[in-house]
Amino acid sequence: MDRRFFTAEEETRADVFLSGRTELTRSAVKRLAEEGNVLVGGVPVKAGQMLRKNDTVEIRIPDPVPTRAQPEDIPLDIVYEDGDIAVVNKPRGMAVHAGAGNYTGTLVNALLFSLGDLSGVGGELRPGIVHRIDKDTTGLLVVAKNDRAHLSLSEQIAKKEAKREYLALLEGVVKDDEGHIETDIGRDPKDRLKMAVLPAGKGKHAVSDYFVEERFRGNTLVRFVLSTGRTHQIRVHAKYMGHPVVGDKTYGYKKQRFALGGQLLHAFRLTLTHPTTGERLTFEAPLPEEFGHVLALLRREG
Repeated sequence: MDRRFFTAEEETRADVFLSGRTELTRSAVKRLAEEGNVLVGGVPVKAGQMLRKNDTVEIRIPDPVPTRAQPEDIPLDIVYEDGDIAVVNKPRGMAVHAGAGNYTGTLVNALLFSLGDLSGVGGELRPGIVHRIDKDTTGLLVVAKNDRAHLSLSEQIAKKEAKREYLALLEGVVKDDEGHIETDIGRDPKDRLKMAVLPAGKGKHAVSDYFVEERFRGNTLVRFVLSTGRTHQIRVHAKYMGHPVVGDKTYGYKKQRFALGGQLLHAFRLTLTHPTTGERLTFEAPLPEEFGHVLALLRREG
């Protein structure tokens, strides 16, 4: 990562100042600011931040992203595959596609090795990727092996015809048996590396429905059904409920009862219409061992 420091000589906007001191355009500076890479006095700021004379401004420019994902021999749990689609049960710790500083070991790298041909709609770094789940979230994703399948699946998700269901273990006891959460979600203004519920019109529309599956002494197993797919949507909505996901290092409790590798959030069921046959298909993935172990412990406690 290229880190550069400048001192403001007069009052001006951060994006105007930095575009005049670097080879970057104002729009490029804005993108970096949205990723938390423009800082004043060590604190991330927006591109439109007004600088004062003698302010120290830091801009962080991530290393160049490879133009094309490369195949890697990484084992995959392929639940279903035909000539048009594949359904994969993603493990914890695997990013879906390349991102800043993370260009190898992704699901895309593994898919290119195992499946070969993938759709090109998502671009050369995201071939076949129709939807995503977080790096430390486990469970099912559908992958498109050709452009026609990709467009069909994307349309199903956009029209809410595809159904994505998740199981999450939440902190505390959720009172209502079911609920509907509808908010805007966007970058947290206090921490640009996180997402947050924002005032109406300030973020992207996000809709989650939840259903209590099982209550424990201090936790609740909840099934979430998504109508939208915003970044960290379930985790942010769970926090908004006052019941963050157990094991969530970003949005959860600072003090965790269980020593976990990540949040107990699992995409366990996926329902879609096959892009060629028109058949309605439902796939399920069992809970990961760690998730099941925690549930068994809670059940023994009564």
